[in-house]
Amino acid sequence: MLFRVDATSPLSLADQIAIQVRSGVVDGALLPGERLPPARDLATALKVNMHTVLRAYKTLRDEGIIEMRQGRGAFVRHDAGPGLVRITELAQQLMDEARKLGMNQQDIVRLIGGVAQA
Repeated sequence: MLFRVDATSPLSLADQIAIQVRSGVVDGALLPGERLPPARDLATALKVNMHTVLRAYKTLRDEGIIEMRQGRGAFVRHDAGPGLVRITELAQQLMDEARKLGMNQQDIVRLIGGVAQA
């Protein structure tokens, strides 16, 4: 998979990298179990700081899309797929809207729990 970043984009470089991984999972360019480029190699290829790549990988790990194995690299999770990516995007949109309305994470969890029981 070919990664690119645009320094003039309003999105952070880490966000741009994470978006490309998510897109790769959705369109099948990245398959479950596939190894992502090592952070150092990707940073060198993109001419960005290695910590930028690691920040993107951490975001993806927190979303459940990739797993990071100490000393072995980052891999697309076996259960990652278009559905997980879409639900993650929707959850982020929900959190963004909730914050605009002054709600916090606990409020959202309580709200979702109530919807799930209905």
